[in-house]
Amino acid sequence: MAKPHRPIRSFVKREGRMSAAQTRALKELMPVYGVDCQSPIFMDELFGRDAPRYIEIGFGMGTSLIEMAETHPEHDYLGIEVHRPGVGSLLASLHDKGLTNLRVINDDAVKVLAEHIPADSMDGAMLFFPDPWQKKKHHKRRILQVPFIQSVMRCLKQGGVFHLATDWEDYAQQMLETLTATEGLVNSVNEGYASRGQRPMTKYERRGLRLGHEVHDLIFIKQS
Repeated sequence: MAKPHRPIRSFVKREGRMSAAQTRALKELMPVYGVDCQSPIFMDELFGRDAPRYIEIGFGMGTSLIEMAETHPEHDYLGIEVHRPGVGSLLASLHDKGLTNLRVINDDAVKVLAEHIPADSMDGAMLFFPDPWQKKKHHKRRILQVPFIQSVMRCLKQGGVFHLATDWEDYAQQMLETLTATEGLVNSVNEGYASRGQRPMTKYERRGLRLGHEVHDLIFIKQS
């Protein structure tokens, strides 16, 4: 019997050593702010209200997500990250700031989007600075593939926004070409790249700019 096909993952777990604060936050705060992905997620129950909702896919250390949640208390945010040190850091900041409009998932975003986020439930999805997998032979590991885009679109409401950013030129071109060719998505600027808008500038982005990398934002809108 042939072995089942293993899906290509867009991440490798190289977490390194977790700090004591990150470890403590995961243990004590994940039960408070974390989301159990053993069943479908009901957003009204999760946040206790009906509000505009946004999901960040791969939030890293969580600084941008915290800033957005703090700046827009009228919005609800759901963050997905597979690496535990980043989840621990975000949980600690979330608790320190007393935010009530942010919840956290520590799991593979591809699986979560496909299986646990309700259809037509999100006003926006964000994918900022995903791993570019620089070598050409590794491009198949990039998260922005057609099945992933379809999962994002399923979760978005009509008129929902898919906002992406990268500082790798060839990845930006791939993103633009792939999203432009996707039926049901429309470029917010007709063609080409968008402005950063209200997206918080990240530590990763500042480092890239210092290295001379040009940052490209893409904003596409779901339309029937």
